[in-house]
This record gives sequence, C-alpha cells and structure tokens, in this order.
Amino acid sequence: MQHSSFSFKLSPATLAVIAACVLAAGGALVYSGTSRAADEPKASQPRPAMTVTTAQPQRTAVPVRLAANGNVAAWQEASVGAESNGLRLTDVRVNVGDVVKAGQVLATFAAETVQAEVAQVRASLLEAQANAAEAAANADRARSLQATGALSQQQIQQFTTAEKTAQARVEAAQATLNAQQLRLKHTQVVAPDSGVISARSATVGAVVGAGTELFRMVRKGRLEWRAEVTSTELGRIQPGAKVQVVADSGAKAEGTVRMVAPTVDPQTRNALVYVDLPPGTDFRAGMFARGDFGLGTSDALTVPQESLVVRDGFSYVFVVGGEQRVQMRKVQTGRRVADRVEILAGLDANAAVAVRGAGFLNDGDLVRVVSGTTPAAGSSPTSMTPDFKQKTALALTGQALEAIN
Repeated sequence: MQHSSFSFKLSPATLAVIAACVLAAGGALVYSGTSRAADEPKASQPRPAMTVTTAQPQRTAVPVRLAANGNVAAWQEASVGAESNGLRLTDVRVNVGDVVKAGQVLATFAAETVQAEVAQVRASLLEAQANAAEAAANADRARSLQATGALSQQQIQQFTTAEKTAQARVEAAQATLNAQQLRLKHTQVVAPDSGVISARSATVGAVVGAGTELFRMVRKGRLEWRAEVTSTELGRIQPGAKVQVVADSGAKAEGTVRMVAPTVDPQTRNALVYVDLPPGTDFRAGMFARGDFGLGTSDALTVPQESLVVRDGFSYVFVVGGEQRVQMRKVQTGRRVADRVEILAGLDANAAVAVRGAGFLNDGDLVRVVSGTTPAAGSSPTSMTPDFKQKTALALTGQALEAIN
C-alpha cells in the first residue's frame, strides 16, 4: 500500500513579499514606540491633585432676621373671686383647663342665709311703703285745710315733713333690698369673660371672705410671646411684623408684633416686644421660646455651601488661579439661605471658587477644572506601552525571517 504525501512550498518571490510586509509592520511599531518615548518627558509634568468644579459668587436677596428669646404668657389674665362674705361653697363646676364662656356659672355658695335676709328686707320695705302712704294722705288733708285756717302752719309743716320722712324710709328699705338681692346673685360665681381656666383654688365646703381668689383664667384663650430685644434693635421692629416662634417643645407658630414696650429695663437694657400667637397652637403660658423677626431682605454676596471648608474653627474657600492652582482664603460667613452662604469679607466677587471636591484640597494644589460631574475613574481605555510595542515588532520580524529561510 502506497502513502502519498503532499507538501505546500512557497516560491522565493512570494516569501520575499511576505518578509517585506512583516518588516514594514515591525518598523511602524518601532517608530510608534520611538515617538511615544519622545513624548514621555511630557508625562513627567505634575499631575492634578483633584478634579473640581467651580462657581462664581452671586448676589442673592437674603432675608434679614433678628433673633430673640422670651417667654410665652397669657395676653391677659382674669382673677375670679368671691364677692360674698362668710358664705360656704357648695358646688365647683369647672377645673383647670376647661374652656368657659362669659356669664357661665363656675361655682355656687349656700344661699339660704341670704334668701332669708332678702325676705326680711322685703317685709321692711312693705312696712315702709304703708307708712309712707299714710303720711302722704295726712299731708294732703293738711294742705287742703290750709286755706280754712283749721290747722296752724306749724301743724301743716309737721304733716308735710312726716310724708317726706316716710318716703325716705321707703327708699332706704328699697336700697337694702337691692343690696340683699345683689348678695343673693353673688352666691353664683360667673365667668367675667370667655377663656380658659388656668388656676383653681376653690374647694367645696370652704367658707371664704369677700375678695378671695377662686379661679384664674386666660382671657379669650389668647397667648403672646414676650421677646427680649436690646435697645439698639428696637428701631428695626415695627407693629405688624411677622415672627417665626419656636418653643423648646418643638411647637412652631407665626406670630404678629402687636406692640413694642415704651420703656427699657435700666438693668439689662432690654425691652419687651409683644407678639400675638395664633389660637389653636401647642404653646402654653410659661414656656420658653425663640423667635426670628422678619425685617425684609437685603442684597448679599453668596457662594454654594459645598464650597465652604471649615478647618480649625475657621471658614475657608479655595480660589482657582490662572495656572489651575488653588489658593485657600479665609472668609467671614453670615446668613444662610437654602444651599447658599453669605460671605461678609475675604472674597472677591469675580473669583472662581472650587465647589465639588473643595473639602479635599490644600493650599497650592494643582487641579483640573471640569463642568458638571467628575468623570468616573477608569472610563478611558488603557494604551500599550512603547516597550511592549517594540518587543512585538521584533518578534514578528524574527518569525518572518525564519519562514523565509
């Protein structure tokens, strides 16, 4: 059995062409590696420490506010006391926290003694009225006989005087009856105005004297915040200004300035500003609260809050210079509104301030400024090094020469 063998051989001309192509490709790779090696000195230049975004300071209308502290108090307090003397309390109908209306009965006293005195005085009034009627009739008869001479002028004068005396006794008895009826009315303690009961000292069975306080109430349920403001700031506050009030409990409300006190405390040099609080809030009389008076707006130089760096208790910003190097500048900050901070001193309005990445910079760092967000690391493809390209070209050339041989 015969085995046939087949061998493929290239002609010398074909091999020469292949070798020329391989040598040309190797030369191109070597040239590319050489040119990249020539560019390597540029890579020795300093690389940026951080990629940042920049922004210029802006003129912004910032609200002007004045902060103050103070206490929450009742707009007006009413003291409800006993007007009858020596009577016993029989019923107390309200307690602390109850909302009452004007004229509502709060407590009652025992009325039996007063009722008996009223009846006695009424009987005395009836007796005085009867005596007055008799005296009036006698005086009329005496005056009718004056022309006849049956009675002397002295007798007529006596009857007339008796009539006036009896009438005076009627009026005195009527006044006594009115006083006793008023005392009977005072056996019921009523609310002088609508409001909320804030204190109670009335106890059932107690015998109290006239003028003894039984209840204390907040009139109309109205509360106010009494802010303490220095005398130098009083001129900036006007009635009608809005105030944001916040209590330690977390309660918040928008109040309105009702009035500014006309006097200043000579010891503290502070004055009170009375701020009306809206009804239905969670504030309570006696609370401590803080507030900000709205005094309009003013034009201010502001920068993004992200550009502000706090180090060692001081505030700084980084200004990007012409050579892409940053300079750390100490600034004085003021008010804050949204995500911007007012700069009072230390910064030029035309400066370019580093924003994103500012917290990682140091004075004199070289940066690369981009617009928008910073590109993600590793997003660009990795290039081949010149040594790798040269070795690849030499290997291909050697293989080509072996194939030719």
